[in-house]
Amino acid sequence: MASFKPVKVQTIPKLGERVTEDTLYWKNYKAPVQIKEFAAVTKIEFSPLPPHNYVVTASTRIQVYGPHSLEPVRTFTRFHDTAYGGSFRGDGKLLVAGSEEGLIRLFDTGGRVALRQFTGHSKAVHVTSFLSDGYRVLSGSDDLSSRVWDVASGTELNSYTEHTDYIRAAAASKLNPDLYVTGSYDHTVKLVDVRVGGSVMTMQHGHPVESVLLYPSEALLVSTGGRYVKVWDLLKGGQQLVSLKNHHKTVTCACLSTTDNKLLTGSLDRHVKVYNSSYKVVHNFDYATSILSLAVAPDDKVIAVGMTNGVLSVRHRKHTEEKQEVLGKRRRSPAYRVFIKGKNYVPKQDDFLVSKTVKQHLQKHDRQLKCFQVSKALDTALETWRRYNKPEVTVAVMMELNRRGTLKNALAGRDEQSLTTLLNFLIKHMTDTRFSRMLLMVADMVIDLYHHVVPQSPVIERLLQRLMELLGREAELQQELLQVLGILDTLFASLTPRKEVTGPAVPPIMQGSQLQAA
Repeated sequence: MASFKPVKVQTIPKLGERVTEDTLYWKNYKAPVQIKEFAAVTKIEFSPLPPHNYVVTASTRIQVYGPHSLEPVRTFTRFHDTAYGGSFRGDGKLLVAGSEEGLIRLFDTGGRVALRQFTGHSKAVHVTSFLSDGYRVLSGSDDLSSRVWDVASGTELNSYTEHTDYIRAAAASKLNPDLYVTGSYDHTVKLVDVRVGGSVMTMQHGHPVESVLLYPSEALLVSTGGRYVKVWDLLKGGQQLVSLKNHHKTVTCACLSTTDNKLLTGSLDRHVKVYNSSYKVVHNFDYATSILSLAVAPDDKVIAVGMTNGVLSVRHRKHTEEKQEVLGKRRRSPAYRVFIKGKNYVPKQDDFLVSKTVKQHLQKHDRQLKCFQVSKALDTALETWRRYNKPEVTVAVMMELNRRGTLKNALAGRDEQSLTTLLNFLIKHMTDTRFSRMLLMVADMVIDLYHHVVPQSPVIERLLQRLMELLGREAELQQELLQVLGILDTLFASLTPRKEVTGPAVPPIMQGSQLQAA
């Protein structure tokens, strides 16, 4: 009796992943270390000076972590309500933060008590930052105003109320101490000049602005809000250069890497995306929950991400010494000759050969086909994981059933749920050139079997209508492609140079004989 032959699944070669220098660079990080905070992490910022400590704002606390520490180096808890926007000064010695109370507090990173307390906002202050001179503080509030404060005296220097909604983003210029950028939920981004007393440039983002970012040259400005990341050219009066839509949910934060100024964006869709200089995504980091804050160390050795569930995720860059140690400790694999030992041995004439039967391990659908359970085999092939991740296996089972002549029996007698699963699979993969020939045959059989019961189920009727519309669109597309193919054939034929066909030359001897005959 012949042994059972399992279903042969056709494999189509795939192109390998394109490995670039950017891919290798951003993959060179260790597994993330997770630190649990008391609430959602709304802001992370690194100190510009070594050892590049970073400040984390969460709940009513502001905590300073070392680059390799899992416990906070310093904690500031002088807030009666939620704290926002913890930010370092350029020398890393002072720290400023806003709060839900509308107060702004200034701290010394070496102490615990607030050095200054700025009062004047009537609502929550979500963004704070130092201007580049280090002697003034910028703040943006839900009272629709952005204000500039004097660090020495603690007094308010300027106030601007040009926005018509909450101010949730701000960035100070590092080249000019009198310039800063604000972003608001009124969908606008404004460049403010303290010397003029108001905004000198306004950009329409089109969505509530969650964060703004200036490139080191300060010729380019990045704004994020909604699903969009937009880049503006300030030297051309705020002209939009590019609009990126690579995230599926609201983009909440953005930062720049030190190496080649790569742009990184974080979103509520749980992804951090890295863009190159052409604003193409070159790498992607996945996280467990929605992302609210993101920061990269000035030396690119640490990436810190804050999430809505209060988890702070920190990735450290691998060092060259660690790689060499891992390579040195790697266990030496067995030699190739160990695996092929005795494989080519030929028995001698007097040897008694004992054959060992090889047990055949069959998949679940193969075992059911072996027992002639055709309906159950098709149900197994249509299981959720298999039809989403391995559709070629499902189609291979259908082809085997068709070869046996039992495909119509397997499709018959199905209830509404199993028929819905089958029709959804047909709709999804009908236009795939790998499966279209087989699935068209299956669709014809389904219509022949169930056309008389279709009006009894509105779900099946709706799915069949979608299938017919899909087939109609595909037929129209194929017809248009055939027309284009005909046009191209005519064009190529007209461009091909034609060679003139000339008759054979008459030899001189023949010419003379013809003249004599004449």
